[in-house]
Amino acid sequence: MVMEQSSSSIREEDDGSGSGRKMKTEMMDVDSIERIFESKKVPPWQKQLTLRAFVVSFILGIMFTFIVMKLNLTTGIIPSLNVSAGLLGFFFVKTWTKFLGKSGLLKQPFTRQENTVIQTCVVATSGIAFSGGFGSYLFGMSEKIAKQSNEANLAQNTKNPSLGWMITFLFIVSFLGLLSVVPLRKIMIIDFKLIYPSGTATAHLINSFHTPQGAKLAKKQVRSLGKFFSFSFLWGFFQWFFTGGDDCGFTNFPTFGLKAYENKFYFDFSATYVGVGMICPYLINVSLLVGSILSWGVMWPLISEKKGDWYPADLESTSLHGLQGYRVFIGIAMILGDGLYNFIKVLRHTLFGLYYQFTQDKTKSDPVTGNSSPDLPSLSYDDQKRTRVFLKDQIPTWIAIVGYLTIAILSIVTLPHIFHQLEWYYIAAIYVFAPALAFCNAYGCGLTDWSLASTYGKLAIFVIGAWAGGANGGVLAGLAACGVMMNIVSVASDLTQDFKTGYMTLSSPRSMFVSQVIGTAMGCVISPCVFWLFYNAFDDLGIPGTEYPAPYASIYRNMAILGTEGFSTLPDKCLTLCYIFFGLAIAVNGVRDLVGKNVARFIPIPMAMAIPFYIGGYFTIDMCVGSLILFVWTKINKGKAAAFGPAVASGLICGDGIWTLPSSVLALAGVKPPICMKFLSRSSNVRVDKFLGS
Repeated sequence: MVMEQSSSSIREEDDGSGSGRKMKTEMMDVDSIERIFESKKVPPWQKQLTLRAFVVSFILGIMFTFIVMKLNLTTGIIPSLNVSAGLLGFFFVKTWTKFLGKSGLLKQPFTRQENTVIQTCVVATSGIAFSGGFGSYLFGMSEKIAKQSNEANLAQNTKNPSLGWMITFLFIVSFLGLLSVVPLRKIMIIDFKLIYPSGTATAHLINSFHTPQGAKLAKKQVRSLGKFFSFSFLWGFFQWFFTGGDDCGFTNFPTFGLKAYENKFYFDFSATYVGVGMICPYLINVSLLVGSILSWGVMWPLISEKKGDWYPADLESTSLHGLQGYRVFIGIAMILGDGLYNFIKVLRHTLFGLYYQFTQDKTKSDPVTGNSSPDLPSLSYDDQKRTRVFLKDQIPTWIAIVGYLTIAILSIVTLPHIFHQLEWYYIAAIYVFAPALAFCNAYGCGLTDWSLASTYGKLAIFVIGAWAGGANGGVLAGLAACGVMMNIVSVASDLTQDFKTGYMTLSSPRSMFVSQVIGTAMGCVISPCVFWLFYNAFDDLGIPGTEYPAPYASIYRNMAILGTEGFSTLPDKCLTLCYIFFGLAIAVNGVRDLVGKNVARFIPIPMAMAIPFYIGGYFTIDMCVGSLILFVWTKINKGKAAAFGPAVASGLICGDGIWTLPSSVLALAGVKPPICMKFLSRSSNVRVDKFLGS
């Protein structure tokens, strides 16, 4: 799962019950995976890149981009879609090849290498919807978000979305991350043997799909995904009929009463977040709930009583000088505290890991490949075969270096024309340090599965924003610099994850690289188009309290304001509270590491706690319902829950996410829902009845 701020993927883990091991054993009941595929010849890298693979990737890429975009613009919590991409890619191509096989037209069988190419391409495509900043830094540049803060909202610090410059910007900055880690692929995968848990898990999944037992299970999983996809889509369609006005429909159902509803506590019947809750670990969902209760249940009601004392009573609800300032900046303080702690933690892991690797003489020259490689006879059969295949198709280092320098020079020349506030030497400074930061992020991700892309982006916001200064458009310069840095380090860790998946499925590094390039290119076009559809279809996009509040757009913009203008924008006592929660986030993380995993699983995660501080707890109720469903299912039947839980969750997410396409088209066409279902108190209802009766 991708949380907007920290983890690149919060994956399913074996809970100790043995259900995960049971499923793996059921799908692949031998010690050596590669001996199962020994009779199958590994196709050359050109054969792994098929037209059908990219047709399927394009279709799934559009689907998943809608899902990620919706999640971006609602809460910013994005689950890992690798399982869904692998499952649906398997289903589509397997159906395709089965049909052609019966007609006698099948020329090339479907292989696990082709399945890996599809999964890589789809995730690369939809990944741009996150790293492109459509729910954070990029949308945070707009006048709509700027007007909410009433700070730094002059023309020099705003830039409204437009298809032309968004696509150009993404094409310029999204490929540098790929090129920056290509020369390090062998060091990461072969020499250092980094784990890359998400890449490894995805590889196991794809390998299992292509065994006889795994193929049967995959078909059952796809059927489950299809059933819940249909249910989720139809449920979204049904709900639409009751949303004919502001605060109408099931999404505004006051589940726990009107007072709780006013404080953002209610179940909003979102199939998406029930599904997300089923995928996320229990601790994430509990952390979100704790953050919701702490902020909207305790802190904000208490601070609102200080109206007229701590802040003027006549301020608008969106003013950063009032209650909104506490919501935004205390949340930012927790996010920064958690990010700083994990940055130092991952950096320490990285430095110790590098020291260990370079002080151990573990490599020697391989006469077969002519490259430094592990002592193959000392490796297992699987690792020997995988190492030889991985080292067979090399990507020339000079291509990566020349490509990086060429794109860097091009962007140094081009980006100042898109963002006039972004001087060429700001960009040059970023590109000097970016490869080192991309390596650190990719290496740390391999050790911990923790991507700090957004942390590096925030670092760029503060450094470049302060360098430019508020009077010179520093807010916009900081947000643009965040986009440049975040794209480089995010794509770098994604590619190394894919290299690990390719290593374990005998997919060529060249096919992985080409698939990632094509997927990234598709994402650079698809994501802006999907965002543009949302932007034009929903007039209230980015406004707090609406269906698509885009909370991180305001948070990122306010970070940029803080970086250029200092703490003068904060209301009374807000800075003190920020210091307290910044320290609290660091302290809680420290305690979690000290007490060990057995106790840490009961201690909330500060990053997750901070998310509802700004937007409320309604989505946390949905996610906890998803957790409860999975928990009960696991108690009833552990095996089925482990095997089919991800498929059910993916179906719920995909169906509701795809419904946003027809709903956006209806909105653009001016078709309004026919009914407004609104919930009022009894006294309000009496007044309404009297008014209507008169």
